[in-house]
Amino acid sequence: MLSNKTALITGSTSGIGLGIAKALAQQGANIVLNGFGDVEGPKAEIAALGVKVEYHGADMSKPAEIEAMMGYAAEQFGRVDILVNNAGIQHVAKVEDFPVEKWDAILAINLSSAFHATRLALPAMRTANWGRVINVASVHGLVGSAEKSAYVAAKHGVVGLTKVTALETASTGVTCNAICPGWVLTPLVQKQVDAKAAAQGISNDDAIKLLLGEKEPSMQFTTPEELGALAVFFCSPAGNNVRGVAWNMDGGWVAQ
Repeated sequence: MLSNKTALITGSTSGIGLGIAKALAQQGANIVLNGFGDVEGPKAEIAALGVKVEYHGADMSKPAEIEAMMGYAAEQFGRVDILVNNAGIQHVAKVEDFPVEKWDAILAINLSSAFHATRLALPAMRTANWGRVINVASVHGLVGSAEKSAYVAAKHGVVGLTKVTALETASTGVTCNAICPGWVLTPLVQKQVDAKAAAQGISNDDAIKLLLGEKEPSMQFTTPEELGALAVFFCSPAGNNVRGVAWNMDGGWVAQ
């Protein structure tokens, strides 16, 4: 379905980003990975799916590096057809205690990076009259949680950016939508589970039940594979007129 298309996924060396990259590669898309951590493992996994894969280590808090990454992708593959803005970081603290540098970093990586990558991808998408911008927001783009001021503000911003991008491209073959996951068992979330288990002296399974029980009625994690399948749907002909949605995969979190 996506052969001869190129997908660039930010923050894609593990977790949600890698899950989406694999799902798009399975449909034949060439992949540009980005992120910190192990690179060779994810590259090999994608290459095994029979597509071309490249990597760029842009720091998503730096606009000049984002520009270099987008230039590199165009150089390697002609253009970026599918842009998945997924890079994100988290910090938890009360508003009055929130470190200013953490606020700035979260806004830069979780929100501004999506703007910079999108503004650089759109011209070639418009010229081709086909493109997909998929922003990985969060259930926290739709509702709040205490002690996550920067993350919630950034993810609400991502949902807003998604709507505006969708409106500006509404009469073209370019679409923009957001995916809003609830709890996903990524390395980042596993750390929170481990911390909860250690702090309360309980088993990992009990810590997971506590974590999910607070917010997610289904009592199950959303998987990177499920999120990847939704990204594939947005890229399919069935997604041609899906524009500006913030689609939550959250086990009923927002329905409460």
